[in-house]
Amino acid sequence: MKTGRIHEELMKKGEAEKCERIRIEQLFRKSPVSVNPVNIIVVSGMVGIGKTTMVQKIMYDWARGTQYQRFAFVFLFKFRELNLLDNENETQMSLTKLIERHYKYLSNDPLKDVLKNPETLLFIFDGLDEYKHKLDVTQSQLCSDPDVEVPVHILVTSLVSRTLLKGCSVLITSRPTALEAMDMERVDQFVEILGFFPEQRLMYCKKFFGDTALAAEAFQYIEENTILYTMCFNPSYCWMICSALKSHFMTPEKVKNEALQVGQWLCEAQNKELIRDTIGEDLKMNFRKMTLSAVDCAVLAAVISCCGELEELDLSGTPLTPESIKRLESGLSCCSAVRLWSCGLTSACCSALSSVLSSPNSRLTYLDLTDNKLGDPGAHQLSEGLRSDNCKLKKLELVSCGLTSACCSALSSVLSSPNSRLTYLNLDKNNLGDSGARQLNEGLRSDNCKLKTLELISCGLTSTCCSALSSVLSSPNSRLTYLWLNSNNLGDSGAHQLSEGLRSDNCKLKALVLISCGLTSACCSALSSVLSSPNSRLTYLILYDNNLGDSGARQLSEGLRSDNCKLKTLELDFCGLTSACCSALSSVLSSPNSRLTELWLSENNLGDSGACQLSEGLRSDNCKLERLGLSDNGISESEKRNLRSLQGELGRSGQQLTIST
Repeated sequence: MKTGRIHEELMKKGEAEKCERIRIEQLFRKSPVSVNPVNIIVVSGMVGIGKTTMVQKIMYDWARGTQYQRFAFVFLFKFRELNLLDNENETQMSLTKLIERHYKYLSNDPLKDVLKNPETLLFIFDGLDEYKHKLDVTQSQLCSDPDVEVPVHILVTSLVSRTLLKGCSVLITSRPTALEAMDMERVDQFVEILGFFPEQRLMYCKKFFGDTALAAEAFQYIEENTILYTMCFNPSYCWMICSALKSHFMTPEKVKNEALQVGQWLCEAQNKELIRDTIGEDLKMNFRKMTLSAVDCAVLAAVISCCGELEELDLSGTPLTPESIKRLESGLSCCSAVRLWSCGLTSACCSALSSVLSSPNSRLTYLDLTDNKLGDPGAHQLSEGLRSDNCKLKKLELVSCGLTSACCSALSSVLSSPNSRLTYLNLDKNNLGDSGARQLNEGLRSDNCKLKTLELISCGLTSTCCSALSSVLSSPNSRLTYLWLNSNNLGDSGAHQLSEGLRSDNCKLKALVLISCGLTSACCSALSSVLSSPNSRLTYLILYDNNLGDSGARQLSEGLRSDNCKLKTLELDFCGLTSACCSALSSVLSSPNSRLTELWLSENNLGDSGACQLSEGLRSDNCKLERLGLSDNGISESEKRNLRSLQGELGRSGQQLTIST
């Protein structure tokens, strides 16, 4: 396809040489050189060029009494909807029955009176390209009686062939590709919609932007871009381009509000292809921190449903009522991921959300309900949907939702359900307590449980629940590979109990996070034994903000040097370390068995002496470290320069190491 000004000139040349430019109201005007009336018209045009919009304009003008008043009745049918009739019991239908089905106020005697004067009737059939039947006017099965039942495509063909209601007018719209099989000799007038001519593109920009200066600036930008200027001959693309440009001059809130309005138009047009183009290739919609009414939510749901699928819908920070969630229900079922973080949801919203989860057509695999006051009743209702055999959810975020141990039995039943597909569950910042953790453990030990990641950060846990957690780790059914227990007062006793499960040959855990758990050096021997266990699969251990001290670091180093140790990342930030432990840590780096690639020691008091000792291990040919964190360690500027020099030296020898000081 030619682009830019060349395309513009070709449009003008084609118009001048072989086309007559006519207005919509002139479609049925008789040609000066023809004695026959114009009854059968075909309007062709590419996708998004304005065929359906033209049809809607004809209907609107006729209904208002401003155009097409020669017609007493105008009947509009969409080929897309006619396809659905084949899926119903009635595969054959008379023309009178077809009209009654779409125009219920016309029936029996009134309709018969209408059909007595076919020359006053206009039948519009929109979107031939979407019809699954061909209009074969050569077949012998044409119909002449409006009360005789025949296949619907025979009715359409008979109207075009003038055997049915002879003298009526018929207008068919189609993309060019669908016209190949149609006998165009039967057509009185063929019209092609070419799109916007140059002056119409500028006119559209002015109307779209409203602001003259803004419109001029946008149009200048479009003109200077050959591809954009060419695409603007298509009204749909012109609208999309203007919408994209307008967002540069508007606040995000206004952009999103206009997006909803556009969504309503698209929904009414039922143009799935255009809706998908408007949403974007990534099929993601962002309506964060907005104000949406229940009606807005209904529009949004309708747009998503028409699209058929959405990768992600983000409504985080947007206040939503139970009615809003109910209106969104059909749309949420079409989404793969839904983010409803801090939306003011309560347990009253959870019944609708549970229905989404249990819907047979649900595509939902990720649901974020963080920071909503769902409470235990809400969790109970969600659990019903989660247990459904239709539920496809894999990841669920229930951070800070006001949950207690009272809902843990229900959540545990979800984990043990044979239908559950959950692999990720985040219950951070809920006061579940030891009782809640023990109830969850029952589900976690089930052979039906598929959970791989469990987050229980700041859940009011103590060492009392650690024996139960340990039994989960050692269970042959457990699939847990990531466990977050930050900010719980587990203490050394809890770490000892967890270590028993971690040493089990059934344990599959790869990552354990114990930030701020009240640990000391007293538990480090047990943790070290985990690292040196032949069964251990741990590759990621985070012990940040625990008072392990130098003694603890030295004990951990013994396990880190073991040929059984598989650890790649170790975080010991803010653990009360000094230079006294650095010789042991350096020996880990130089050990032929070590697999460490990341070591974080920030916010300790290692000083220059500690940095020097670590540098010795870094120089070892056995060292595999890629990142070393030493920020806030009382290291002097001169020693920092030495570390940077070492980093450069190692880089030149092929070892890519980043040292943060």
